[in-house]
Amino acid sequence: MSSFLASASILQILPALEQGGVERGTIEMAQAITQAGGKALVISSGGRMEPLLRHSGAEHITLPDCGSRNPLKIAKNSHFLSNIIRQHNVQLVHARSRAPAWVARMACKRTQTPFVTTWHGVHANSFPGKRHYNAVLASGDRVIAISNHIAQRLAEEYHVGPDRLRTIPRGADTDQFSPQVVSSQRVHRLVEAWALPADAPVILMPGRLTAWKGQSLVLDALAQLLDLLPDINWHCVFAGGGTPEDKYAQELSTKAAQLGLTDRVRFAGHCDDMPAAMMLANMVVVPSLRPEPFGRVVVEAQAMCCPVIVAHHGAAVETVAHGQTGFSFTPENANELAQAIYDVLAAPPEILEAIGYTARQMVLSHYSTFAMQHATLAVYDELLGTTLAEHFASIKNDPALFQEPTFAG
Repeated sequence: MSSFLASASILQILPALEQGGVERGTIEMAQAITQAGGKALVISSGGRMEPLLRHSGAEHITLPDCGSRNPLKIAKNSHFLSNIIRQHNVQLVHARSRAPAWVARMACKRTQTPFVTTWHGVHANSFPGKRHYNAVLASGDRVIAISNHIAQRLAEEYHVGPDRLRTIPRGADTDQFSPQVVSSQRVHRLVEAWALPADAPVILMPGRLTAWKGQSLVLDALAQLLDLLPDINWHCVFAGGGTPEDKYAQELSTKAAQLGLTDRVRFAGHCDDMPAAMMLANMVVVPSLRPEPFGRVVVEAQAMCCPVIVAHHGAAVETVAHGQTGFSFTPENANELAQAIYDVLAAPPEILEAIGYTARQMVLSHYSTFAMQHATLAVYDELLGTTLAEHFASIKNDPALFQEPTFAG
């Protein structure tokens, strides 16, 4: 390994390390940088995933107001980052969120450091000034889109050319999200925690409790399912961040009661073992009202050979081929969603097994964590002249050197 490769110091910056796809992607890349022979640094305000980050071999630097949108704090934080870049001989900065990206852009200009951005979110242009605020994520020396859907938007709305734009889908950890590694004990723990009847068909909807994710639409569909399948004791689990005290959670609970669904639904909160949850489920439903930039939970369910039902827009169009690797319905159409759920519950097991197998093979070929890590390291190599991606690939098959990031029990 060359001394330059070993000294490659790459810094990622994001608002916090609580939970979510941005945080997981940051940790996955920190581990890849370290395993490829570089030095990984991360700046954020901290959070529950800090221990996982440190376990990956990265150094975390706490910046309490890292996600602040206040222009004065952004300017102050950019000076802080400039000092970190100099002190740690940082050779590239990768920003994954808008406020930290403004901080990084200013610091990188000041220090003449290569600047990479990833567009992770929806980031609509809903009011004056929002487009300018979003545009920082389109201003990197390289701009990473997490799906073709996002790449098209960056090209059309922000005029990011092919010289800078790189499409790198997010990935599923196909070692953790594998039916072969989830024990019956792990599944049974969730059955008990969620108080599910034995052998009850389970409809799983993972995702934060927020209106655009579509939990209310699912309740409308479930109300129809009571008539479509009156003799089957199915249950639906909503697994995702949010507490019973949240206004939206209270609205959902009230609506479930009004629709006669209280005994059929569970608002489970955050789940620490999503592979087991997907092993337990008869299907995973992702009914987002707005187009998903990617939707990692879709490919994680597919990696578990679990049937998925998705709203047919955004990146779901890329990951789900109706009837082949999952099922889709017209966005916001509760009637179609109810029919899709019914169809999965009524389908012959051999049909669902074939779809699950095809879906997992698709994920293994196109949407693995390793593929995402390798492609991102190649972007760093473009700007730095390093061989991080090549070295990372060379250790992939050496268990003594290569480890997947760990997020689930």
